[in-house]
This record gives sequence, structure tokens and C-alpha cells, in this order.
Amino acid sequence: MSDQQSPVIELTKDLISRKSVTPEDAGCQPLMSDRLKAKGFDIETMVFEDTTNFWARRGNEGPVFCFAGHTDVVPSGPEDKWHTPPFEPTIVDGYLHGRGAADMKGSLAAMIIATERFVDKYPDHKGSIAYLITSDEEGPFINGTTRVIDTLEARNEKITWALVGEPSSTNKVGDVIKNGRRGSLSGDLIVKGVQGHVAYPHLAKNPIHLASPALAELSQIKWDSGNDYFPPTSFQVSNINGGTGATNVVPGEVHIQFNFRYSTEVTADELVQRVLGILDAHGLDYTIDWTYNGLPFLTDKGALVEAAVKAVDSVVHYKPELLTTGGTSDGRFIAPTGAEVVELGPCNATIHKINECVKVEDLEKLADMYEQILINLLAN
Repeated sequence: MSDQQSPVIELTKDLISRKSVTPEDAGCQPLMSDRLKAKGFDIETMVFEDTTNFWARRGNEGPVFCFAGHTDVVPSGPEDKWHTPPFEPTIVDGYLHGRGAADMKGSLAAMIIATERFVDKYPDHKGSIAYLITSDEEGPFINGTTRVIDTLEARNEKITWALVGEPSSTNKVGDVIKNGRRGSLSGDLIVKGVQGHVAYPHLAKNPIHLASPALAELSQIKWDSGNDYFPPTSFQVSNINGGTGATNVVPGEVHIQFNFRYSTEVTADELVQRVLGILDAHGLDYTIDWTYNGLPFLTDKGALVEAAVKAVDSVVHYKPELLTTGGTSDGRFIAPTGAEVVELGPCNATIHKINECVKVEDLEKLADMYEQILINLLAN
């Protein structure tokens, strides 16, 4: 079968050609829904504000295996910098190019093809197969997966196992399965001083100078040592803004933004209290706002991890590494419900970049992995 005729590649191309820059869906979800409906899925479209989501389910009993993902993509950036037009999927030297090829329209196509094949082989499979798909993962993530989960929780509809199709692989498809993610906590800090003329520093208070020792201390702290699955918690300053733009004016305040990526060895509240203690110890006049982006989660064992590891090994004949590195994903909204959650997808080397691409044969292998996971968990 040629690349052009492959069901996985043809569906991936169809999805890439739809310019679904977050929070737009651009028809991707109806395309997926129609395919699933033809295989006996009940489709429930959930629109919250500017975001379209859908929940699909085949079966009424547990356990519930859910494919989770997003149809939205990040902006392409300057289109003239791309080797091929970002929304015109093109195969070059065995790689499919286009925005979303790796993150994550290739995964979505692999999910659909795997599901179609599995249902054809096991029409009376045990439990249920579900899909939770959003168009707001790359954006503010306010009206996407988290709102769908709230809806499901309100009616006590539970997911047993969730596979998120984020591009988890590093060097070859399936070499890494993300079985958890670090927590993310952001701080928005304003340190206040007194504006004045640089020639009269005794009449001013420079907030940049005042804040610097506290920032130096925060940047050097060992917050924890991590554990077998999580690296140590990290603190990073991401933005500092202060001053009027003039060289002869001491600023009246400095605006500092920072982020923690934290392990399960510490809680967000503990981090908050430690930061406040340091700021207070330095005698700063400040205000601070916190954004709790997501709690850490971990699926260190269980049927889903076992099924996913076996599936990868059966397709590519090597065992994946279980890691929790990288950024956040929508798995953070699903895991608190009690579901086992893993992420398995293509290589992530080009995600969000100019000339995003994915190896054609990797998507074929990914569809095989997804199908084998379904077999391992739900085949009669």
C-alpha cells in the first residue's frame, strides 16, 4: 500500500488541510464524529464559549477506554518560511509536512483508524470506547477538556483509562510513554518602589535592586529532590519588565513573572508559602497573583500502562521508557477523576516549529499500537 493510499495518512492530510488554529475547529470534529457515528458511537457536541468539544461513546458499560486529544493547532508563523504551505499537507522523503502533523492530527487519525479496525474485528467488545476531543488545548484551556470533564463528573460518567495522543516520543515512535506530568504553578509578582531621578537615588527606591536578592535566592533553592518518576522541582523566571524606557528615571515598580514545574514531592500551597516567606524576609512591598495551571499526576502502574507497554513492544519490538518530562497536557484534567492516564504519540522534535512534520511510517505504527492497546484492554 502506498503512502498516499494509506487510510491513516489520508485522514491525517484531511485534518491538516483544515486550518484549525486555536480555538477554531474548522470542521475537524465533524469529520471525526461522522466516522465514529458510522461505527456505532453516540456523539455529544459540547460548545463552551468559543470552544467546540465532543464526547463520543460506544457502549454503556465499564470499563471505559477514552482516546483524548485536540483538533486545534498553534499558528503557523510566517508561511513564507515553510518549505511547503503549512495547511497543504505534503509528503517529502517519507515525511508528512504540515501544521499539526505531529501535534496532534496524526495521532487523531491513528486513533480513528485503530478504532475502526478494532470495532470491525470485535463488534461486541467489552466495556466502552470513548473520545474526548477539544479545540482549546493550545490556547487558554479554559473551555476545553476541563469543561467536558466537569460535565461528565456532574453526571457521574467516569473514564477508566485515558490515552492522550500528545507527541510523547523522542527519537523513534513509541520510545517514550508519558505516564504522568509535573504540576505547573505561575506567579505574577509586582514589587513596588519609589520612582525618581537616577541622579538623586536617596529620593527614590529602585524596585529592581530591591527584588534582585530575593530572585537570586529563589533561583538557587533546592525545592525537592524529585523521585523515581519526577525530576526535581524547577523555578524559572520568564519575564521581567520595569522602567519608563528612559535611562535617567528610577522605576516605580518592576513586574516579574515566574513558573514552577513541580513534582509530587511538594504541593503548590507549600511552594506558595515558601515564596511568600522569602519575599517577606527581604522586606519587599509587593503584590502577587498565582495561577494554578495543573496538578502533577502519575499512573505508575495498572492495566493501562501494562497494555500500552505491551502494545508498543508488539509493534516495534522495543519497550518504551516511562517518563513525566515535558510541559503540561490535558491529562491533568482527566487524572484527578481517578482515571489511569498515559500519553503516547509520534516524535516531538518539530512540534510548534516551522516545517512541522512526522514520519509517514510512524503514523502507521502508531495506529497499530493504538489498535493493540484496545485489543489488550477490551477484546472479548
